[in-house]
Order: sequence, then structure tokens, then C-alpha cells
Amino acid sequence: MTQGPLILSIDQGTTGSTVVVFDARFDVLSRGYAEARTRYPRPGWVEQDADDLWDSVVRAIAEALSADGVDAGAIAAIGVTNQRETSILWDRRTGRPVADAIVWQCRRTEGLCQGLRDQGLADFYHRSTGLVLDPYFSGTKIRWLLEQHHLGARAKAGELAFGTVDSWLLHRLTGGAVHATDATNASRTLLMNLRFGQWDDALLEPLGIPRQLLPEIHPSCHRFGETRGVPGLPDGIPITGVLGDQQAALFGQGAIAEGDLKCTYGTGSFLVMNVGRRVPQAPGLLTTVAWNLGGELTYALEGSAFVAGAAVQWLRDQLGLIRSAAEIETLAATVPDSGGVFFVPALTGLGAPHWKPEARGLFWGLTRGTQKGHLARAVLEGIALQNLELVALMESAAGVPVPHVCVDGGASRNDLLMQFQADVIERELRRPSNIDTTAAGAGMMAALGVGLLDGPDRVPELVRLDRRFLPAMAPERVKYYTDQWRQMVAKA
Repeated sequence: MTQGPLILSIDQGTTGSTVVVFDARFDVLSRGYAEARTRYPRPGWVEQDADDLWDSVVRAIAEALSADGVDAGAIAAIGVTNQRETSILWDRRTGRPVADAIVWQCRRTEGLCQGLRDQGLADFYHRSTGLVLDPYFSGTKIRWLLEQHHLGARAKAGELAFGTVDSWLLHRLTGGAVHATDATNASRTLLMNLRFGQWDDALLEPLGIPRQLLPEIHPSCHRFGETRGVPGLPDGIPITGVLGDQQAALFGQGAIAEGDLKCTYGTGSFLVMNVGRRVPQAPGLLTTVAWNLGGELTYALEGSAFVAGAAVQWLRDQLGLIRSAAEIETLAATVPDSGGVFFVPALTGLGAPHWKPEARGLFWGLTRGTQKGHLARAVLEGIALQNLELVALMESAAGVPVPHVCVDGGASRNDLLMQFQADVIERELRRPSNIDTTAAGAGMMAALGVGLLDGPDRVPELVRLDRRFLPAMAPERVKYYTDQWRQMVAKA
């Protein structure tokens, strides 16, 4: 058996759950993964079964603990990180969900968002929360669930609990004892005042959301509770780190200095920049909580693209061009370029900086000579081109130069994609040897909570570099891609 102390990190994502067991030096000892099912009942609607999300976590824990004889009794702490904004309601008495979870990608609440805009509340919500009135965020999802399932009276009576996925996992990990969240996840709901880090009645009232529905907000490094009745885990393990997935990736990259920037390529792609104690706001960008340590809020600028790795899955599952996600790089390498084909990944609308939920994805430039390799390459290039405007906007809003970008997430394994990304944003990319930085960040936060790390300054020392990608594209070629991308986005 492996000797402790060990850290177990749960990363519950949109497509599945990953559980990683780390030793005290944050070397990976074992890893488990289980897929989670997603449903698309109508165009633009995205749902998941909250019980299925929990089941995927249980299965991933079992796989991680079975590998290499890792001793569950040596786990000193648990960290939790999660897909953000996905909204769940459950019955406090039974602990069971009362409706399907509405996933962050879902666009069903655009009408509610437009209603708030029509009331002149867009600027108020942006100033108060750092967010925009978009279906992406949890507030309008909660309102929709309460209205459509006639749950308003039960919510006011305190019979129901709301949570993003972290709250749901805390509820299940602790045997129903805890209803809590951390500041990073709360900052994605449209309901938390960004500067004070607390729920704000002025934000709740226009959405008709009763305060008694909401979890307690704690710092990201906090003793949230202890395990009770979790299959495969002993009771009493403290859960001491909780972060939304993008903030966890920022922390796991060791990006603790102002101006540090990372991009995670998961279901979507997410650029997040540490801006320290400042709260800058810029058109098209989000301001969010990076983490809360000891009651001190650190902030971040964020640019979110809703579809990145999901476009590769779409090529695999809907079009059948590849059999596995990893095959896209091989297929794309069969051609020297995209053959004039462009792809805009607006399969669930456009995120930052455009925020156009009505936008739709497109291929452009198809001819009789277009091959499968051209389509595959155009998809990879489209994923990278989404970040063109965002890097420049962040640099301008933060007022600090960005010499390099840290990258992680499943698609960062794709060398062709990473090289093209470095080329078009004209900056060095740095890929760590452990690209599960989301799980690592939550684990490092949990380690802080039990004293296995003596401070956040230790975190950068734990990040080991795998490869640097240096920009190598001629300036005129970069300009060609930039100009073409702007035209394609206008068409989408």
C-alpha cells in the first residue's frame, strides 16, 4: 500500500468525473474516470441527471482507489472542483433532486435574460456581479426551475435547496449534512455581490429567488465537512478545498501572481487571468472570484468560449469523421492546411466577447476538393481562433503584458492545436507535465486546508513543465487568419 498522507481530488466535469489521488509532492498516484450522460431534449437545451453526476463520481473514486493499491485510509483531505453554473434543486428532507439539472451550456433562459435587459438591469448586474445577463449563469436557471415546476412556495418555505455541482457533491459526500458553496462558484450565479463575496438581496429580488434556497458561502480553503457514507471511502475525511473548475485550473497552474494567464481546453475553452485585489471590468469580459483564502478575495478576468473539445466530440459522435477524440490530430495532419475552410464553433451560441446566444456554428469555404482532413484541421483552428480577441482584451483591461499563456485540459495534449494557438495569439504557450491541473488545483487548496502546504507561495514549485510552444507563423499569415476569423464570426 502507498504510504500517506494522500490528497484525493474530485473533478466533476460536463462530460464526466475524474478522480485523482496525489501524494504530498503532488505526483499523480492514480486516476479514475467515469462518463456522465447529457441530454439535449430540444435545440439549445442541455440537461443532466444530478444522481447520475454523483454516480459518475462514485465510479471514478472506485477506479482511482483500485489502482496500484492506493490506501483509502491514508487520504488526509479531499478537494472538489466542478463544472460551474450548472444548477440543481433538491428536497432537503429526502435529499433527492426535484428536477433535472440545467447545464451551464443550456440556452433555455434567454427569454428571462431579455426580460431583465428590457427592465434596464444589464448594467446593474454587470457592476454588481462582474457577469452579463446571459443564460450561461445560474440565476435565470433557478428562476426557470421554480416557475416551470411550480416550486416557488416550497422554496419560500425552506423545503428546497439550490446548489451548483460543488454544493450537490458536498451534500452527497457528507451524507446530507452540508449545504455550502465557495466564493468562486457563488460568483457565477448572478446572485453574489462581487466586492463583498455575499448573497445580495438586490440581486435576488428581480429574479424572484428566496434567500433560504441558497447555500452558505465559505472561503475556497475551508473545512466544509467530513465524508459520511461514501462508497469506498472511510467516514471522517475532511473536505477542505472547493473551487470552480476554471479557478482550480488557474491555481493548479501556479498562476498566483497578478497578470498570470491560463487557458483550459475542456468542453469549452476558458481564458482566466489573475488580477489580484483589483476588480477591473471590460466590455465582453467577465470579472469573477479567482479564490478566497482566509477571507481575502483574489479576482480574475475571464473569457469563455462555450465549445472547444465539444466540437471534437461532435465530429466523432454526430458526423463520424473520427472514432476517438485523439484521432483528430492524425486526421488534421494529413493536409498541410485547412484548404480555405473555416469553422466557427458556435454550436451553443457565441460566448465572450460577443455573448450572442442566437449565433450558430458554421463551416465556410467548402469546395469539391474539401477532404475530411480539411474539416478536422478547420475545427482545431476554430477552437484556437476563438481566443484571438480575448487575449488582447484581457491585456488591455488588466494593464499588464501577457508574455506567455499556461495551457491545460484534454485538448492541450494536441500538439497541432497548441502550435497553431501559439502562432495566432503570437505568444508562448507552456504546457505542464500534469494537464489535470483542475484536479491539482482543488487538491492543492485542500492540502492548504490541512497544513500539508504551508502557504499558496508553495504552489508554483509543484508545477513541472512538459513543453513550450513558441510562435512561428509569419505576420502576414497571422493577419490573414485574424481577418478571416472576424468575417466568419460576423456570418455566424
